[in-house]
Amino acid sequence: MTTPCDALVIGAGPAGLMAAEAMARAGRQVLIAEAKPSPARKFLMAGKSGLNLTKDEPLSAFLPAYAEAAPALRAALTGFGPAEVQHWAQELGQPVFTGSSGRVFPRAMKASPLLRAWLARLSDLGVRLETRWRWTGWSEAFAFDTPGGARAIAPRCAVLACGGASWSRLGSDGAWAGLMSGVPLAPFQPANIGFTVPWSAHMARHFGAPVKNVALHAGGTKVRGEFVISRDGVEGGGIYALSRPLREGARLTLDLAPDLPLDTIRARLARPRGKASLANHLRKALRLDPVKQALLMECARPLPDDIAPLIKALPVPLDGPRPIDQAISTAGGIRFEALDDHLMIRARPGTFAAGEMLDWEAPTGGYLLTACLATGLWAGRHAAHWT
Repeated sequence: MTTPCDALVIGAGPAGLMAAEAMARAGRQVLIAEAKPSPARKFLMAGKSGLNLTKDEPLSAFLPAYAEAAPALRAALTGFGPAEVQHWAQELGQPVFTGSSGRVFPRAMKASPLLRAWLARLSDLGVRLETRWRWTGWSEAFAFDTPGGARAIAPRCAVLACGGASWSRLGSDGAWAGLMSGVPLAPFQPANIGFTVPWSAHMARHFGAPVKNVALHAGGTKVRGEFVISRDGVEGGGIYALSRPLREGARLTLDLAPDLPLDTIRARLARPRGKASLANHLRKALRLDPVKQALLMECARPLPDDIAPLIKALPVPLDGPRPIDQAISTAGGIRFEALDDHLMIRARPGTFAAGEMLDWEAPTGGYLLTACLATGLWAGRHAAHWT
């Protein structure tokens, strides 16, 4: 038996919840179907590290983070960009602050208060949330496996917000791609991901150590930041910002002394060191801490007589990205050519898509969540007016 429905959202992450709110405010009766036992699990996980909501910068600086997807995302982000994200959080009773890097966080530094307030507002708007409803297919209706058995829902309009293909235990497993016959998809690839390095046993004592104040280079991209040495390789903000060129085969090099020019490094290292060991000489002359020294020895032994060029451009051997399920986000998904300007799937009139289902990627730093919220709102508003 098929049950009619006014408006359907599949997926209760940020994009889906935003789409549901937009449709409810437009007067639609909204049903959200979520595969997991509770909503927004990946959102809550992101909140454990502070919940970086957005980045406080003008749209002209914000948009380039989305690379070739920026033109397709421009309209949504123009309507709901960094300023609007901050206002949205504050309306939900969560004051925000901006860090020195421009990143914006809720003062509570976690996602749960924001989510509770948001779900309460959605409930007040009449939005119905069903959990443990897994989408299994679509023809004339959307089919679901539910705790009460198989269900078929026939909505007047729908928004798909099923997430990407990482963190499957939180709900983003990419399984929806198998249901998208006739819709052009780009293959999933890991984004904002760590990379494997074949460390020697000498590096074990540095596992978990941060490498601070370095410049990282890959291809034509350079970032200033930090990263972490893990048992498996390298991860953290500086690495995530370069995950795309590294994934595409660019070589990773590190500038271990980014504030010092090459000639200055050479001059300092040329000073007599007496009986001091090389480690002490590097520490005193260049303030290289033990972690940076370990990287130098690990990646460049045997050291040449002139090590200054290595300090400025130390190559780090990578064995590829970590498994896709460990990625913070993924590239790939529904190609923008498959969508109209309102994010409606051309092959499925009345069905829209939003969030990480779409083929875009962006670095961490607020860009990911902002685009999920913005595309959810954009798709939801246009879905609401579909008849």
